[in-house]
Amino acid sequence: MKRLLSVAAVLMAAMLWGTTGTVQSVLPADREPLAVGVLRLVFGAIFLISLALANAQSRSGFATLPKRGVFLAGAAIGGYNLLFFYAVAIAGVGVGTAITIGSAPIWATLWETLTQRKLPDRVRLIGQAASIIGVALLGLAGGAEGGNSFGVILALGSGACYACYSLATSQLTAAAHTNTIAAATFSVAAILTLPALAFVPLGWIDGQAILGLVFLGFVATGVAYALYTWGLTQVAASTAVTLALAEPVTAWLLATFFVGEPLSTQSVIGAILILCGLVVVTAFPAVTRET
Repeated sequence: MKRLLSVAAVLMAAMLWGTTGTVQSVLPADREPLAVGVLRLVFGAIFLISLALANAQSRSGFATLPKRGVFLAGAAIGGYNLLFFYAVAIAGVGVGTAITIGSAPIWATLWETLTQRKLPDRVRLIGQAASIIGVALLGLAGGAEGGNSFGVILALGSGACYACYSLATSQLTAAAHTNTIAAATFSVAAILTLPALAFVPLGWIDGQAILGLVFLGFVATGVAYALYTWGLTQVAASTAVTLALAEPVTAWLLATFFVGEPLSTQSVIGAILILCGLVVVTAFPAVTRET
């Protein structure tokens, strides 16, 4: 039951991440994507710190956190945000998002296979493959920008950073309360990325933009990563990053029914493949075969 709740927490986190695109569409047209990414981290860190300080158990946990692990997780999630925004700017939104999100489960599974010297169940691998193919179809639906090889490399790096964050955070869950872990890692990410604001325009920030940024930081980042971190206590990192592929499905549904983007056969097939793959990954969590 606890594992099922953890799976539900990861899926809920992915659904909240899926609102990011729709919320950004109501921000000013001249917004700076890199600034949005950094401010998401800053507002998210503020929310998570407040959440951690509100509870005596999570407050006391800061003293027991492994500094190296926290720094690694914070640097990874900060790198994920910056590389992702650069990737979609160069390679295009569809290609950049598909490669970033689709490659993360591959990176995580590869690392777990190498370190544990065990291979995932074959059926589980099929589920992961189905979800990754679904992400590619969904991301490329309707024709996406071709981008270039540098943008693809950035997207792969972003996916690797996200997998690294998940793997590092899963190793920290025994050291302290999950709210403490999330607050510490996002504080590191915010501090490391904050200097980037000195190099991008900020004149587009108005009252409406602040409301959108607060939602992105507090809800789509703070609440989402609090849920995701808790979910990592019961599910493997490779499982979590695969379940997080529910994010593009949520984004696609919101874009279709609220933003008014056209519905295509390719996008429907992609969404179905993702959902089928997630069901398989949830049902076959174990790593069983020796290498």
